[in-house]
Amino acid sequence: MSDNLRLEKQLCFRLYSANKKVCRLYAPLLKELGLTYPQYLVMLVLWQQTQALSVKALGKTLDLDSGTLSPLLKRMETQQLLTRVRQKSDERVVVIELTNTGQNLKHAAESIPSTMFAKTGLSAENFQQLTKTLDELMQEMS
Repeated sequence: MSDNLRLEKQLCFRLYSANKKVCRLYAPLLKELGLTYPQYLVMLVLWQQTQALSVKALGKTLDLDSGTLSPLLKRMETQQLLTRVRQKSDERVVVIELTNTGQNLKHAAESIPSTMFAKTGLSAENFQQLTKTLDELMQEMS
């Protein structure tokens, strides 16, 4: 067997394994907030907004299709974290806004990034370099 076909030499496996480990580290922190990891990503995007955001724009930001995003948003609406409303000017467009409950959850989540950074064991310099490398990789693959 060719050496380049070894599992440990595959970029995809390194990224897959790292993603699984990171998600496992996030899980107990997010459980305290009543969020799954995908819901947390949605909340991060919405906490940055100053006005309503369309489902289409959210999907583009998170690289999620509507088939994945719609049930996720529906569950979050049931949790009273956000509302989904059709625009009156164009009923094909659905916009999302945080509820007070969703907005107030931001305060409880503020310690998550620093907690997660500490769990990585990376120095600030290594973290910045890893982030830069991953950004470059994503740009090259676009």
